[in-house]
Amino acid sequence: MPLASPKPPNLTDILSERTPVPSKLNPSPNPLQFPTKPEEVRLEATEAISLQQALELARRNNRQLQVALLTLERSRANVREAQAEEYPTLNIRGGLNNAGSNVFSYESNNFGSSTGSSTALRGTAQLSYNVYTAGARTARVRAAEEQLRFDQLDVERLTEQLRLDVSNDYYDLQQADEQVRINRAAVTNAEASLRDAQALEQAGVGTRFDVLRSQVQLANANQNLTNALSQQQVSRRQLVNRLSLSQVANAIASDPVEIAGVWDLPLEDSIIQAFQNRAELQQDLVQRNISEQNRRLALASIKPTVAVSSNYNISDTFNDDESFGDDYSLGANVTWNLYDGGAAKARARAQSANIAIAETSFADTRNQVRFEVEQAYSSLQSNLANIQTASVALEQAREALRLARLRFQAGVGTQTDVISAENDLTQAEGNRVTAVLDYNRALASLTRAISNDQPR
Repeated sequence: MPLASPKPPNLTDILSERTPVPSKLNPSPNPLQFPTKPEEVRLEATEAISLQQALELARRNNRQLQVALLTLERSRANVREAQAEEYPTLNIRGGLNNAGSNVFSYESNNFGSSTGSSTALRGTAQLSYNVYTAGARTARVRAAEEQLRFDQLDVERLTEQLRLDVSNDYYDLQQADEQVRINRAAVTNAEASLRDAQALEQAGVGTRFDVLRSQVQLANANQNLTNALSQQQVSRRQLVNRLSLSQVANAIASDPVEIAGVWDLPLEDSIIQAFQNRAELQQDLVQRNISEQNRRLALASIKPTVAVSSNYNISDTFNDDESFGDDYSLGANVTWNLYDGGAAKARARAQSANIAIAETSFADTRNQVRFEVEQAYSSLQSNLANIQTASVALEQAREALRLARLRFQAGVGTQTDVISAENDLTQAEGNRVTAVLDYNRALASLTRAISNDQPR
């Protein structure tokens, strides 16, 4: 079996180039869908999908990623709201009033007729602007921009983590499928051994004990197959849940179990790439910047601020002989909160503590990132060696079972030898599948650890 295969496309290609997927797998566009009938949740559509299709479905449908994207949109709106403070505000008010007298008072022949009524129009326009805010306005804008950057990094982090989770779920499903195949083959082998034992017993050269041993072996193989089928169904539903597919959809893996790719970078270069690329490290730095802006905002509340405003008023009474009247006013106001009981400085100290927390978190995240790279790299190397060992052992186990059956059929071997050879073959097949899939998991983990696809 070849140990190298072409490198898979990187994450950027996967997210920019749409991979065709079966439309029947797509969930309802209504996120509030709530099935109330059994037929609405009965599994109908079973589709075989590749890993690339699974990643595309996850990009489209995963709820956590959708929430992160909506959070990003909210942060963009918050930035625009903060930037609005850099502009003046203009307010216009107007009103039309009618007033009269003697509505219900009695006068000769004029009961119920109002006199002396008048209609007046009044309007006011006010323009105001905060000239100096002691840095509060700038701090609010920068904090909103940093929060936007934090949420952008969070989308990147969730996208990378989603890729790893989907890959692991897909590999788990592949392993479950392989376990079903292996256990079915074990059942077939056990049935063949049972037939051989029964034939030898009928010919008078075998024993009842050998038949019973074969029957027990077959029962154990059937039980293992039942458990494998159950795990296969669980793995399918886990993948469907991760991809947020339709309520009636079911997915099976179409990709064969093979090595997903190779890793060319040495360990030290992989660690440096992880330090440069990981969104979590950047998020800690961004969180530090947010806390710094919040500290400045807290201190700005005890510094003087300057605001200017202008008003223009107009009024007119319609049924008089005078023209309309108008006036204006210009003003500047200074506000200074001289004493607030120390609240502003306390808030500033709290934000200074948040800055120290972000710096400490950065150091901890850096160490964790390095460990993740080292762990995945070590697992990758060990499983690559295991693949070679397991492949040789598998061929040896197949040959050993063939010889054990020939010896048993010739009467020079025992049923115990056949059963032992069957168990060895089942274990060897499982070991090889595990080695390949563990290698793929390690490759996916290493890719996630540096937040980038195959090294270039």
